[in-house]
Amino acid sequence: MADFQTLITNRRSIYALGAKVELTQDEVTKIIQNCLLNAPSAFNSQSARLVVLYGQSYHSFWKMVEGVLQKIVPENSFDVTKRRINSFSSGVGTILFFEDETVIHGLKEKMPTYADRFSIWAEQSNAMLQYMIWSALAEKDIGASLQHYNPLIDVEVHQMFELPLNWRLIAQMPFGSIEASANSKVVDAIEKRFKVFA
Repeated sequence: MADFQTLITNRRSIYALGAKVELTQDEVTKIIQNCLLNAPSAFNSQSARLVVLYGQSYHSFWKMVEGVLQKIVPENSFDVTKRRINSFSSGVGTILFFEDETVIHGLKEKMPTYADRFSIWAEQSNAMLQYMIWSALAEKDIGASLQHYNPLIDVEVHQMFELPLNWRLIAQMPFGSIEASANSKVVDAIEKRFKVFA
C-alpha cells in the first residue's frame, strides 16, 4: 500500500478509462461505502448522498448526458463533447454525489446563527468525500475524474433513478481502469501559494 504522500501525488484526473478493473463490483462498492461512512461533516450532519452506477444504469446515464448536451452544444463542436462523454462511459461505473437539502434546511432552523454557513459547509464536506473516494480508488489503480454536468442534467437524473427531489446533485465521478496516464500538470511555484508564520 502506498503511503499517503505518494497517494496524493499519484491521484490525478484520468480521462482514458477502461473496463479492466481487477476488483469486483462488490469490492469497489465497499470502498465507496467506507468513505461515505467515515467522511467528516459539519456537526456530524452526514448530509452527503451517493448513487453508484454500474452496467446498464451506468451506460444509460452517460447516454442521457450526451442527449442533454446535444440539445445545447453547437453542432459543429459536438464531436469533441461526444468523445469526452464516450471516455466517461468506457469505464466500469460512475458515482453521483448529492447533498440532502432537507438535512441542511433542518440545521439552518436548529442553529440560525450559522444558517448562512450550512450550505457552504455541506459543499466542503462533500468535496472531502469526493477526494476520499477518488484517492481510495487511486490506491487500487482505478482511474477517475470529477465532472459537473449539473444543473443541466438534474431533472433527468431524478427521473431516471427516481431519487428524492431534496437530493441536490453536486458532481459525477466516472471510474475505470487506467488506459492512459494523466496529462502533465503545471504547478505554480509554492512561494506564491504558501506562507508560514512562527
